[in-house]
Amino acid sequence: MDGHVNDPNGPRIRIRHLDETNIDFVLSNTHLSVANSLRRTMIAEVPTMAIDLVEFHDNTSMLVDEYLAHRLGMVPLTSHTVDEFKLTRDCTCTDYCKECSVEFNLHVKCTEEGTRTVYSTELISSNKDVCPVSEGPEDKGIILLKLRKGQEINIHCIAKKGVAKEHAKWSPCAAVGFEYDPHNNLRHLDYWFEKSVKNEWPLSKNAEEEMETDPDAPFDFKAEPTTFYFNVETV
Repeated sequence: MDGHVNDPNGPRIRIRHLDETNIDFVLSNTHLSVANSLRRTMIAEVPTMAIDLVEFHDNTSMLVDEYLAHRLGMVPLTSHTVDEFKLTRDCTCTDYCKECSVEFNLHVKCTEEGTRTVYSTELISSNKDVCPVSEGPEDKGIILLKLRKGQEINIHCIAKKGVAKEHAKWSPCAAVGFEYDPHNNLRHLDYWFEKSVKNEWPLSKNAEEEMETDPDAPFDFKAEPTTFYFNVETV
């Protein structure tokens, strides 16, 4: 799949693979600074929803409030409708409201012998469009904590809109793979090796997209990379 602006000399994007959690694409006909800006934007500038405030009504588990609040903040939430929400600084409310936040409740008590595992999908959301991410109806999500008989957790959470440059919990990406010049024709990399560079540093699949230059040919000091390979994984 190709995508480009009206300018035939502008950047081009070719998608090699796309599914619900991963996209693999090639960005070409552009400068390294543009490609790196795109990488940084995907990591830190795309808004998402994440739990930002946690109020504990009862917590008799082995986890202290601060530790559990941090775990809740890192739970990924579906954010397809994030544009419908305002940032906290742009909202006129004094604390939180439906225009800038989503409320979650979690109340679990272990009444049986053994251990009761509490999962992220047990968080009850006030908005059906913003809920903990799961891979299907059979997926229970992320383990939040475990309770023994008699232990109880009762909390109220507020999810807000934000970007990862403020806190990593708002990052939409689990990882962003970024590569250019897989044959190292530009000699931007200085490999450490014992016997053979090719044997000890195998080429990535992206090397199939480009030709390796003749090592005996004169080196072009003005050459610049124009093709960049991305692999983005969502949370």
